[in-house]
Amino acid sequence: MEHPRIRLGTDDVWLELTRTGTDSWRITANWCSWLTADFTADLGVAEVEDFVARMLSRLRAPSGVRFSAAVTPGRNNPLTLRAEPVGDGFAFFVRLTPNGDDDVCHLQMEIDPIATVELRETFGALHTALMA
Repeated sequence: MEHPRIRLGTDDVWLELTRTGTDSWRITANWCSWLTADFTADLGVAEVEDFVARMLSRLRAPSGVRFSAAVTPGRNNPLTLRAEPVGDGFAFFVRLTPNGDDDVCHLQMEIDPIATVELRETFGALHTALMA
């Protein structure tokens, strides 16, 4: 059985969130092989479902509006996406904090614009996988 996962970006710059256990997720990121992140985050399925639902809600809203979404609002938040409208899609500014909301140990990177239709499909597929 394949684990629920989502991958945003290209071959050079990408972010991936993969469920590895009941309350365990693997977060990996790569920025041109210069900066990388690979860590486990303790997240409940409900937290990830809520994050995905918030992302889908914003992606279904009219384009042209920037927004931000954190995986979890708590101090243990490992991932925040800030979406900036670009053309018919969004570019993402990713903030990864392996130790929770940490201003010292974090990775920030940018993912080039992705079409809104593709983003809806990608987040929709994760939503469906989480509900299965």
